Amino acid sequence: MSAPHILVVDDEPDIRELVREILEEEGYQVSVAEDAEAARRARRARRPDLILLDIWMPDTDGISLLKEWSEEGGGLACPVIVMSGHGTVETAVEATRLGAYDFLEKPLSMAKLLLTVERALEAARLRRENVALRRHARPLEEPLGRSPVMQALREQLRRVAQHDAWVLISGEPGSGKELCARYLHAHSPRREGPFVEVGVAALVGENAAVELFGAEEAGGRVRYGLLEQARGGTLFLDEVGDMDLAVQARLFGALESGAFLRVGGTEPVPLDVRIVAATHRDLAEEVRRRRFREDLYYKLNVVPLRVPALREHSEDVPELLAHYVDDFVAREGLGYRRFTVAAQNFLRHYPWPGNVRELKNLVQRLLILGAEPEIDVEEVKAVLGTAPERPRDPVLGPGFELPLREARERFERAYLEHHLRQAGGSVGKAAKAVGLERTHLYRKLKALGLEPRELAARSREGD
Repeated sequence: MSAPHILVVDDEPDIRELVREILEEEGYQVSVAEDAEAARRARRARRPDLILLDIWMPDTDGISLLKEWSEEGGGLACPVIVMSGHGTVETAVEATRLGAYDFLEKPLSMAKLLLTVERALEAARLRRENVALRRHARPLEEPLGRSPVMQALREQLRRVAQHDAWVLISGEPGSGKELCARYLHAHSPRREGPFVEVGVAALVGENAAVELFGAEEAGGRVRYGLLEQARGGTLFLDEVGDMDLAVQARLFGALESGAFLRVGGTEPVPLDVRIVAATHRDLAEEVRRRRFREDLYYKLNVVPLRVPALREHSEDVPELLAHYVDDFVAREGLGYRRFTVAAQNFLRHYPWPGNVRELKNLVQRLLILGAEPEIDVEEVKAVLGTAPERPRDPVLGPGFELPLREARERFERAYLEHHLRQAGGSVGKAAKAVGLERTHLYRKLKALGLEPRELAARSREGD
């Protein structure tokens, strides 16, 4: 993983160069800027991990620059430490209000500067981790199971994690592909960097380019895309087989050249990221059917990993059941219940079309709905239904005569309308239900022409 990149903005050459030398001696990568315009150019050229910003400069003052950056994309993209030799309490308060991590007075104490830089970078790393933990509710764990296939998978993950090669993970929906991707990141040399997850299905049209590559707007404003947000870490492309062909072409160009252009930008941005992609599709077959680019397939498929379906290691079912019972008891405060031997044996022979995700949901349902200390086979059958659900094509139903794009949009519109009505028009609740980031869902709704408030109103009228 590359060292953190720090941008030093100060109009005094002596201070600028002294801070640069000291930071470089500590192993940081450093860029410098003598005024606000040079700082804007430096941010466009490369996304910094931290900015040291002087207040008094000849063109635009540091507070105005801080305000400008804080209004881009809903907040500062990285920690900013403000420096001044003539600062006041009001100035420090204003800098803090705008999101500055700290305020340092000149003449600078280099020991304090280095300590503040270290703490700011650590705080940013912890904030990223906390966001991921809130989304996924639990710290990272390795794939569970003592069966030979799962032991082989864990051993393969450990070996692959040590290298920076790109990985393509295949497996059925719900089998644990994302968990494997997170495990690879957490045990890799890039583990201190960010893990950025991309829901490929939400990338459509021009929005996809902006999401992935970022954008440069009028007035020098920069929006950093997912490729830059993952700098020094891992970019996880979830369900990459669903990616639009136009997006595939742009992504391949970036991966092949090792650099990319932001939308509206003119200067190439270097790529520093490990790519881990996942799919439930047979991408080789998708290539043959011309639905996935052959060059991108071979670019991503440096190290292929296959996650087995749960029915292929059914001997692990009892261990998984016990794990998720303990998990829900500890995390959600549900009452403890144990599966009888007969219930465990029945579930070992169940086909598990939804794999580990289905098992986890089943355990949660049984703990919520039942009160007896034991879960017997009849209760399990009742919850599952008399006939186990078989794997189905995700888009069964009318519309097969339509072009793929139109059929997908029709399904997505109906699917999101349903979840928005269920959520009473709350985009936050709907995003959680469908497994998308709120901002991604907003853009998806806009692209499909859906208005949450109108759907909520129609839903209330129909009640």
